[in-house]
Amino acid sequence: MAEIITPVIEDMGFELVRVRLMGGETATLQIMADKANGGIEVDDCAQISTAVSATLDVEDPLEDAYTLEVSSPGIDRPLTRLKDFDVWQGYEAKIETTEMIDGRRRFKGDIQGTEGNDVLIEIEDHGKPVTIGLKFEWLSDAKLVLTDDLIRDVLRARKDAGDVDEKQFDEIQTIIDGDEET
Repeated sequence: MAEIITPVIEDMGFELVRVRLMGGETATLQIMADKANGGIEVDDCAQISTAVSATLDVEDPLEDAYTLEVSSPGIDRPLTRLKDFDVWQGYEAKIETTEMIDGRRRFKGDIQGTEGNDVLIEIEDHGKPVTIGLKFEWLSDAKLVLTDDLIRDVLRARKDAGDVDEKQFDEIQTIIDGDEET
């Protein structure tokens, strides 16, 4: 499916983050896309949906009826590509593996980038921080953890890109910092 969708999305100036077919009474084909610098908007999702839908109508890879859903990966985005672990280095993530590693499959800690095909993550081991490498192909799920620092930094990047104005930035920053009673 990704082989069909990726060229369409890339020709429009976006990147495919994830494609997932979910079952149910009517299957849902979920596509997550983003701009290279982040900040995909609702109108972008609508344009992608229209273009991908037309391509899927021609290619017809799915026999049964399905609903097409196009969305942003969000702030606490899934990490689906090796390069994501370099882009989001320093941020907290939850990672699950298909393989048992030292008796566990779930890891939570700060991303330390990549080394070859290994994802590096700093975890707590008996109260001490230790950086471990996990083979990228062993990952079954990985996503950023929503933290104040992540929200602040993503918001700052959106402001720098002109997607958020100064007043919106200041209002959200005040809420994050806890300076405003809610």
